[in-house]
Amino acid sequence: MATQSAAPTLIGSVQRALRLLEAVASHAEGAPAKQLARETGLPLPTTYHLLRTLTHEGYLVRDKGVFVLGDAAVRLAGGGDVQNRRIKIEDSLAHWRDEIGVPIYFAVYREGEIELVAVADTPSAPAVEEWADFRETAHAHAIGQCLLSQLDLKSRQDHLERHPVEAITPYTVRNQRAFLERLGSLGRMEPVVERQEYALGTVCAAIPITAGSTVATMAISLPLHQEERLLPAVERLRTEIGRLFSSLAFSISI
Repeated sequence: MATQSAAPTLIGSVQRALRLLEAVASHAEGAPAKQLARETGLPLPTTYHLLRTLTHEGYLVRDKGVFVLGDAAVRLAGGGDVQNRRIKIEDSLAHWRDEIGVPIYFAVYREGEIELVAVADTPSAPAVEEWADFRETAHAHAIGQCLLSQLDLKSRQDHLERHPVEAITPYTVRNQRAFLERLGSLGRMEPVVERQEYALGTVCAAIPITAGSTVATMAISLPLHQEERLLPAVERLRTEIGRLFSSLAFSISI
């Protein structure tokens, strides 16, 4: 005889709280407790208790007698948007990786730090191993150099005071003055190229991407013995980005 699977254990208070959140979300200008009780079919005392709890936790805000969604609920709802944008970036990187045949990186400069958002590579064309923290070695790799090149001088110096320039390979720039001079010599929107400054046997190039106040970059890497492919590959990536930028621009805020 087939046995029926056990019914899931449901938490009634959670169900009621979610119904209230859904009811509040359906009113752009908010709704009072009595109206929310009627719409959800909850007893008024229960409604008041749940509304107080949700307000205390930041999921609701009481304003002039009505309840509206609070910051916590907005962040919760926005998480799906962030995930969708991240998936869009990862799909784009994977497409360019397959088209160009090189690892593709996407990074942003946020709140004073380098953030590597996504990487697309393959076993036959692996990404560079992060053997030294990318955030602390921006001066040594193309991603960091490209991001810092888009900042103003004060912001660059602030970053370098927190993460000083130091050689991590024999090819790394030796001091802050030389590094700042290098950044100052770069043309606006010019690709940044580094050869074995972060990882021996590797060459990298990064393309600056600016959307509003957000500073971002896309980069590629290749083994040193394939260096002749670097500039053609990065130019092709820049062309591809230009074609798809309208669909990618909304993703830069991640």
